[in-house]
Amino acid sequence: MDIRRLFVLAALLGTACGSPPDSPSTRDTSARRLCNTTAFLGADISPGPRDSKPRELVSVAGALFFTADDGVHGRELWRSSGPGEAGASLVKDIRPGVATSSPRSLTVARDKLFFTADDAVHGRELWVSDGSAQGTVMVRDLWPGALGSAPEELLAVGEVVYFAAEDGVHGNELWRSDGTPDGTFLVEDLYPGEELSAPGRPGSSNPRRLSRAGDAFYFVANEGRSVHLWRSLGAPGATRVFSAPQEHFLFSLTAVGSRLFFLVDGNEGEASLWTSQGTPAEKLRSFPGLYPHDLTALGNTLFFSAGAGKDGRPGDPLGEELWSSDGTARGTARVKDLRSGAAGSAPGSFAVLGGRLYFIADDGIHGRELWSSDGTAQGTVLLQELGPGAPGASPRELAALSGRLFFSAESSEHGRESWMSDGTAGGALPLTEFAPGVTASDPHGFVRSGGDIFFTATDAAHGEELWTLPMGRCLGTPQE
Repeated sequence: MDIRRLFVLAALLGTACGSPPDSPSTRDTSARRLCNTTAFLGADISPGPRDSKPRELVSVAGALFFTADDGVHGRELWRSSGPGEAGASLVKDIRPGVATSSPRSLTVARDKLFFTADDAVHGRELWVSDGSAQGTVMVRDLWPGALGSAPEELLAVGEVVYFAAEDGVHGNELWRSDGTPDGTFLVEDLYPGEELSAPGRPGSSNPRRLSRAGDAFYFVANEGRSVHLWRSLGAPGATRVFSAPQEHFLFSLTAVGSRLFFLVDGNEGEASLWTSQGTPAEKLRSFPGLYPHDLTALGNTLFFSAGAGKDGRPGDPLGEELWSSDGTARGTARVKDLRSGAAGSAPGSFAVLGGRLYFIADDGIHGRELWSSDGTAQGTVLLQELGPGAPGASPRELAALSGRLFFSAESSEHGRESWMSDGTAGGALPLTEFAPGVTASDPHGFVRSGGDIFFTATDAAHGEELWTLPMGRCLGTPQE
């Protein structure tokens, strides 16, 4: 009997074996039993084994939107309301014919979907959609002509999106839009005048890495030969909270409540962790070697992975492990050394569910498996060994949705397939196996929309397409 059948059998036996009504084993097993584990093909957008490759799945007012290529219209905007709603449908062929408008940066602002697209007439510009063909329109032609203003770095704040764009007059600067032409305008020209490296061209501050924290948002932008971290309330008057020479690299902006954390590489091949609450930024700690990654907020704490070496440069003596920070230098520390020695457990793929952090790590004994932490050494534990033995199941694509964790994991018998966990020890179950045998369906992009979980996966009959897991049979949510 293979491991997938053992997991399912264990769940079924647990509901029939007379555990006390209020015991954790009864509660956990019941939550698993009442959840559907059978996923269905949401839509074969490109019939047959040809892939439509759905991308950028987002939910807007209970409907799923994404981009896909059906082989007839090129890559365009599509929508789905689940398998019971006629699968999926093309929203609009923005660039008619087999050529593609290549919608990108799908961003939800309340009940509106913003994105960028190129209709071959106006170039790449900002578009908005209400889900209908008639309601899918270009917001405003910011830079008339075939080149377009090339909007990017879209950030939703309430009903408005902020973004970087170039109108041919001000260079690449900060803009905002509420989805109407009159409500789309330049917020601030942070670098007026000429570009130093190209006299005669308007200066560009190139706003990037927009991130919201509390009632403000932050972004990185240049001013002459300097790079700054700016704080904005969405109106003229953005303030600098960090400044450095343009060679410095500012990245991984992550909000924890009203506090912003970010990383800085001062052209030294290592990164330092900084923080700001709207005041001048403070340096917390340096991390030689590989950049810290997977910065994730849980409550008032930042969690991340750090300590690995890189390109022959040593990292932390204890290797790459789980770290946390409360925004102070003293409170920035390793949570637990899961794997002794310089190799480290290499935590990654973080997700937050029910007040706990879930992640993947390798303790040197069980291989890469699913772990959980409450932020303390004692509360950081192996959740479940999905693939017994040293290789591990290597879960990835963790997503916390509908009070559960969804992810992919692999085994020697089944390849990489989809799994679901209620977040408790032993609470993971395999979902439908789309590619029988060792062939992997490689599920990814898990998103909740309405009462369903959507994701993309590959099978021999349909190629890479949209799949749906109806969650209506889940009569409770173990964690929120």
